[in-house]
Amino acid sequence: LTIMGDSGVEASPSPAESTAEQDSLVSMTDVFLVSLIVGLFTYWFFFRKKKEEVPELPKIQSVAAPVRDSSFIEKMKKTGRNIVVFYGSQTGTAEEFANRLSKDAHRYGLRGMAADPEEYDLSDLSRLSEIDKSLAVFCMATYGEGDPTDNAQDFYDWLQEADVDLTGLRFAVFGLGNKTYEHFNAMGKYVDKRLEELGAQRIFELGLGDDDGNLEEDFITWREQFWPAVCEHFGVEATGEESSIRQYELVVHTEVNMNKVYTGEMGRLKSYENQKPPFDAKNPFLAQVTENRKLNEGGERHLMHLELDISNSKIRYESGDHVAVYPANDSSLVNQIGEILGTDLDTVMSLNNLDEESNKKHPFPCPTSYRTALTYYLDITNPPRTNVLYELAQYAADTGEQERLRKMASSAAEGKALYLSWVVEARRNILAILQDMPSLRPPIDHLCELLPRLQARYYSIASSSKVHPNSIHICAVAVEYETKTGRLNKGVATNWLKNKVPKENGSSSLVPMYVRKSQFRLPFKPSTPIIMIGPGTGIAPFIGFIQERAWLKQQGKEVGDTVLYYGCRREREDYLYREELARFRQEGVLTQLNVAFSRDQAEKVYVQHLLKKNKEDIWKLVNEGNAHIYVCGDARNMARDVQNTFCEIVAEFGNMSQAQAVDYVKKLMTKGRYSLDVWS
Repeated sequence: LTIMGDSGVEASPSPAESTAEQDSLVSMTDVFLVSLIVGLFTYWFFFRKKKEEVPELPKIQSVAAPVRDSSFIEKMKKTGRNIVVFYGSQTGTAEEFANRLSKDAHRYGLRGMAADPEEYDLSDLSRLSEIDKSLAVFCMATYGEGDPTDNAQDFYDWLQEADVDLTGLRFAVFGLGNKTYEHFNAMGKYVDKRLEELGAQRIFELGLGDDDGNLEEDFITWREQFWPAVCEHFGVEATGEESSIRQYELVVHTEVNMNKVYTGEMGRLKSYENQKPPFDAKNPFLAQVTENRKLNEGGERHLMHLELDISNSKIRYESGDHVAVYPANDSSLVNQIGEILGTDLDTVMSLNNLDEESNKKHPFPCPTSYRTALTYYLDITNPPRTNVLYELAQYAADTGEQERLRKMASSAAEGKALYLSWVVEARRNILAILQDMPSLRPPIDHLCELLPRLQARYYSIASSSKVHPNSIHICAVAVEYETKTGRLNKGVATNWLKNKVPKENGSSSLVPMYVRKSQFRLPFKPSTPIIMIGPGTGIAPFIGFIQERAWLKQQGKEVGDTVLYYGCRREREDYLYREELARFRQEGVLTQLNVAFSRDQAEKVYVQHLLKKNKEDIWKLVNEGNAHIYVCGDARNMARDVQNTFCEIVAEFGNMSQAQAVDYVKKLMTKGRYSLDVWS
C-alpha cells in the first residue's frame, strides 16, 4: 500500500501506461495480500497456542514461591536450642546484646541462638511452643524518629498486619533507644505490646535502654533480673558456670592464595575491584572524593564540605536522604595494638564459628589479616562493654588488674560505678586499657572475636539530586577531644574523611558508601511554605532543600516561602555556606535568612531566640500557610528547645493551653508537617 501511495506521488503517467501499471500492480497486490494473510494467520495460530499455556505459569510460580533459607523452629529443633534471641540492629549494639543473652543461656542448662529477623519467617513464632522450655527474646533498637531498624522492617510490617494466635509463646523484650528523641524506644514498646495483644505470654518486664545515659548499665541491670525470672518460670537453676566460652576457633593460613583474602570488603570478595550494582550496606560503592574544602574561616574546629562522585553507580537519592560511609581506623592505633600484643599484624587467619549450624560463619569477612580486621572490621576506638572486660580478665597476669576487670564486669553497684568512671567517662578504648594495665596481654585472636564491628557512619546529604545527579555532598565537623586521662581521642569517620584528598584515581580518595532512604522530605507541592531550623552542620539537608527549590523555580514552578533559621558560634569563624546562602537570598529563592551567632555578644543567642522574635510570622506560616517545619541537628538540647518554642508560639497565637499546644505540635508531626533529622 505504501508503494502504491509513493508511486502516485512521482509523475502522471499516460492512460496506456496507467492501465498496464494497474494490471501489474493488481497482480503484485494479490500476491502481497495473500502472503500477508497467510503470515498473519500462521503468527496468530502459534501466538494463540502460547497464550493457552499462560494460565499454567501462575501455578508453577506458586509452587516455587520464594521461601526463607530455613525455619528457625526447625533449626532450633535440629540443634537442641530452646531460646531464640532476635535483634533489630542498626549500629550493631542490639546484635551484640542478643549474642550475649544467647551465650548466657548455657549457665542455666538452656541453649540459645541469636537470630536476624530478616533471615527467618517470623510467622513461625506460633510454633515455638512445640519446643520444651522455649522462649523468644527480642533486642529491638529504635532508629530515627520511632522507626524500626532496616533488618527489622519486615518483622514490624508482619506484626502490624498479623492476625495470628500466639498463645503458648513466651517472650521478653529489651529495647534500645535514646531519651533525647521524641519517640523513645518506640520499637521495643510496640513489639512488647503487640506480642501480648496476639496472645503471647510476657515472662519478664520490658527493658528500656537509654543510650543518652548508660545503655550498658541499663542492659546489665535488666539482664541480672531477667535470668532469675526465666529460672523461676521454667523451674531451672544456674549451673554456676561463669567460664569463658570461645565462639570461634582460630585457623592461621601459612600458605594462602592472596586473591582469596579479604582486604576490607564488606561482603563479596574483590567487590571493591569489580563493582556491581545495586549498592547497599553489604555492597558499598567506592566513590571518588572530588572536593574536600574547609568551610570555617577560624576557630579550633575543622568543618568540611566533601563531594563524592557517584557517576555510573546507578545510585539515586532524594534531598533529605542519608549517605552511609564505611570508615577505617587510624593506622597508628592499629600498629600500637599490634606492638603491645607482640603480634605480626600481617598474619593471615580465619575465625571459624564452632557452631557449624550457625548462619554467622565468621565474626567478620575471613580469611583476612589481623591488620585488615583491626583497620576495617573492628571498633577499636569506643570504650569496650563489660562482657569484653570479663572475657579479657583471665589474661591479666597481675591479680589486682584481673580483679579490677572482673569487678567492672560485675552487676555490683561498686563495679558499675567503677566501669562508669574508669571506662565510660574516661573514654578509655581498648588500646588505652592495654596501656594502663601492663599485665593484660590477651591473644589477639580472642580480642578480635570480642570487639564489636566497626559501623557505617550516617550523614545528612547536603545536595539535591535535581542539581547534582552525579554527586553527593557531605557537611561534617572533625571530632577531636581530650579525655580525662590526657589522651587525644579522634572521631574515626570525620578524621578519616578529613584526610581524603581529591586525587586522580588515587585509592586514598575513595570512600565506600551507600544511600539510606529517609522520611525527611520536601512537601509534595512546591508552593507549600517551609521553615527550616538547622544550626551548625544541621544545615546540611537544607542546602539540598534550597538547591531543589531554586531548581523548581527555574523550571517555572510556583515555589512557596523558603525560610531558614541557622546558627553558629561566630559570624567570622564558622558561618557555613555563607556565600551560597547569600546568593540564594539575593535570587529570591530563600525568602528569609535568620542567623543566630551564639558567641558574638555577651548573651548567647540561639535559633530558638530568633523563632520567638519572629513568632507572629511563624504562626501565620504554620496556621494560614500550612507550612512544613524541619529541624536538623543536636537532639539533646537544640531540637527540644526548638519544639518547646513552637509549643509556646502555638499556645500564644492559637489561644490554647500548654497541653493543647503540645498536642497541636504532635499532630503536626503525625501529619508529616513537623519533621526531625537529629542526632545526639
